[in-house]
Amino acid sequence: MRVRFSMSRPALLLTMAVAAVPTLASAPLDAGAGQKPADQNKKPSINVRANPPVGFSPLRVVVTAEIKGGANDYEDFYCASVEWDWGDDTKSESKADCDPYEPGKSEIKRRFIQEHTFRSLTNDMPGAAGAPTGPIQFRVRFVLKQKNKVVGSGQTVVEIRSGMGEESLKSAAVQTAM
Repeated sequence: MRVRFSMSRPALLLTMAVAAVPTLASAPLDAGAGQKPADQNKKPSINVRANPPVGFSPLRVVVTAEIKGGANDYEDFYCASVEWDWGDDTKSESKADCDPYEPGKSEIKRRFIQEHTFRSLTNDMPGAAGAPTGPIQFRVRFVLKQKNKVVGSGQTVVEIRSGMGEESLKSAAVQTAM
């Protein structure tokens, strides 16, 4: 069976091109065409978690900060200094030595891990007057900085309960004071 078209060849090509436009317009952008997908232009988020999040004093905790989403070469997060504020009047800081930033080449670090030991008693003397007797919560804050400017942060909470190890410290302090 033969089909005959009554349109001229240029009109037929134009009709086919117009029919294809909605399909092309709804197709995702090709990342190789010089434009990044929308997710790549967003600022990455920071997720902080403690393991274990609750325990008896003294408690050794491993805290992990993960950078999620955004571009692998997100400039503000590239080679940023790191500060951990443990919420117990102590801080930990670090600064990496990195090559100069190059768009499309430089990659951000996506995981940071730090260990800390929490004690629920005052820092002065175990068993000192005014030492807390119930659970205490410490707000742990992870901060990324560029030239002393905060460019990203996240936080979690660690709860410390009075434990056997702490009772031993109290007993030792009382015996020493006698």
